Amino acid sequence: MAHVSDTFLASQRRSDEIRADLAVHPEKYIMLTGDRPTGRLHLGHYFGTIAQRVALQNAGITTRIVIADYQVITDRDTTEHIADNVYSMVLDYLACGIDPERTIIFTHSAVPALNQLMLPFLSLVSESELHRNPTVKSEQEASGHTLTGLLLTYPVHQACDILFCKGNIVPVGKDQLPHIEQTRQIARRFNDRYAPVFPEPAGLLTDAVEIPGLDGRKMSKSYGNAIALSATEEETAKLIKKSRTDSERKITFDPDNRPGVSALLTTAALCTGRTEEDIAEEIGESGSGALKAYVTESVNAYLAPIREKRAQLEANAGYILEVLHEGNRRANEIAEVTLQEVREAMGMVY
Repeated sequence: MAHVSDTFLASQRRSDEIRADLAVHPEKYIMLTGDRPTGRLHLGHYFGTIAQRVALQNAGITTRIVIADYQVITDRDTTEHIADNVYSMVLDYLACGIDPERTIIFTHSAVPALNQLMLPFLSLVSESELHRNPTVKSEQEASGHTLTGLLLTYPVHQACDILFCKGNIVPVGKDQLPHIEQTRQIARRFNDRYAPVFPEPAGLLTDAVEIPGLDGRKMSKSYGNAIALSATEEETAKLIKKSRTDSERKITFDPDNRPGVSALLTTAALCTGRTEEDIAEEIGESGSGALKAYVTESVNAYLAPIREKRAQLEANAGYILEVLHEGNRRANEIAEVTLQEVREAMGMVY
């Protein structure tokens, strides 16, 4: 147990040092981050990761975003809606402020050299290390799917994502730290065994509030409790209206005993910059109807500029595909160079 907390403390210390240095030396950092295109991006994604990516990009950090399409099949049997989800994801990124001039957006399946790193990397990890990764266990439990070879090697594939572009920072929540540790280990083992090619990346621990879904559980498309960034004002109003509260009239912030009411208060707080307690006090005895009206207004006002930009972008489908094709082209260039370095380090240049 001590080992786990020691590892966390070391990660926290690294993260704090990097955060302090980012403002002074943004040019030293390459950030890799991404999402699986399993559905629409929602408010939880926005406050959890996207807003921070935009801020880091705007601070001058070199940014790479992977749309992890191959990772969809770690625990799903179909790729039926994948193209639509990928297209929608690029739209959302751009509408939220990701700038394709400064940030490369690419898909796994379009960058063969990135995926080829899996072979040497897999030789650096033992089977028991893969089975021990807590994220793999929790992903498998959440999906109820058989443990596929791809899900088992998911952390190694993530190492390929991070290391192909020499990424040295990855914004993560505390629960994602085991992936970063595995990537650091793979980089270290490769460098020790062959030649120093890769940096040892650090997790940039996010202090983002996890936005609860409209029922108090984690916001997730599969729970049907998420407000998609692509939702209209009317769809948003309908979702909030349907959300579960309780019979107590007075509005108070109490996540343990009143998850539904508290989730709505947190949503409004994030969108207005106020505190949950302040909003609860203002609504007071007016009840859940007044709370839902306030949340609807807050969310719709917050998302209005994003939705406006999204609608403009959607009118130009060719441009969205262009952004993706250009991102894939640039990612391939980087991956080819890295793969060549790997071949040279391993003596596999014939």
